[in-house]
Amino acid sequence: MSFTIVEPAHARLNRSELAVPGSRPELFEKAAKGSADVIFLDLEDAVAPGDKVQARKNVIEAINDIDWGTKTLSVRINGLDTPYMYRDVIDVIEQTGDRLDLFMIPKVGTTSDVYAVDMLTTQCEDAKGRTKRIGFELIIETALGMSNVEAIAHASKRNESLHFGVADYAASTKARTTVIGGPNPLYGVLTDIDGDKPRDYHWGDMWHFAVSRMVVAARAAGLRPIDGPFGDFKDGDGFRAQANRAAALGCEGKWAIHPSQIDLANEVNSPSEKEVSQAKRILEAMEQAQKDGQGAVSLDGRLIDIASIKQAEVMVKKAAQIAAAK
Repeated sequence: MSFTIVEPAHARLNRSELAVPGSRPELFEKAAKGSADVIFLDLEDAVAPGDKVQARKNVIEAINDIDWGTKTLSVRINGLDTPYMYRDVIDVIEQTGDRLDLFMIPKVGTTSDVYAVDMLTTQCEDAKGRTKRIGFELIIETALGMSNVEAIAHASKRNESLHFGVADYAASTKARTTVIGGPNPLYGVLTDIDGDKPRDYHWGDMWHFAVSRMVVAARAAGLRPIDGPFGDFKDGDGFRAQANRAAALGCEGKWAIHPSQIDLANEVNSPSEKEVSQAKRILEAMEQAQKDGQGAVSLDGRLIDIASIKQAEVMVKKAAQIAAAK
C-alpha cells in the first residue's frame, strides 16, 4: 500500500441513477416511489431553453414538497457556459431546506469549472446557514474533460462521483456514431486472412478506453465511477450488456433514462447471493489462516491471500449497504 492514503467520498448506494426532466413535474412522484438509488432532477439537456426558468421552479417545489424517502437526491445544473447556471445554484440552495444531497455538474472540462461551482455553492450555503454540505457529481463528457480527468477528480472535497456522458463525449471527439451508448458496427476486427473461411468479424466496445480511464481517475481520488446513459430503452439486453461491461471495469452504477432500466441497473450492480456467500467464505478462510500464521491459503483449489480479503470485503460491504436500503 502506498504511503498516500486515498480517502473515500461519502458512501452512497449508487447502483441506478434515474434522470427526471425538471420540465416534467408529473414524473416526480413516480420517481420518488420507484426503485432507483439516486434521482437527478435535470435542468440541463432534458429542458428546452424556453422552459429553463419554470423547470427550476418545478424542481425547487419538488425538493420542498415531495417525500423522497431515503433516496439520494441530486439536481443537474446547467453548464458554466450558459446564463442559467448561477441562478440554478443560488435559487435551489436559497429556496430549499437541507433535503438536497448533490449537484450534478455537466461537461466539466477543467478543475476551474469545479472550483467555480464550489465557490458559489459554499457562499450560498454559508449565507443560508445550511447544515448539510452538498456533494458534487461530475460528468466527463468532452475531450477536454477526459484529458483533465485525473485533476478534475481531485478538484474539490465535495466531489463524490464521476459519470461518463457518452453522447456528448462522442460529439466532442467527433466519433462516427449517432446513438447514445452501446456498440458500433464500425468498431471491430476482422480475423486473419489466412485463418477462418469466411473470415469472422468481431465487434468491440468503442467506449472501453474512456470508461476505463474514468474509473481509474475516480478510484484514485476515492470517488464512485458511474456509467452514463444507454439510449435505446427498449433494448433491455443491450442495456444489461453495456452495464455489465462497465461494472467489469469498476463502475458501481449506471444511469437510467427510463424507468424500465432501473431494475436492470440494480440487478447488474448488486452482488448475487452466490458471490456474497463466496466472499464470506474467503473472509472466514483468511481469518483462520492469519490465526495459523499463514499469509495465503487454498480455497476450492484457488489461492487466496491478503488481496482476496479486500475484494471480499468490498462484496460483503455492498451487500450490507443494499440490505440496509430495503
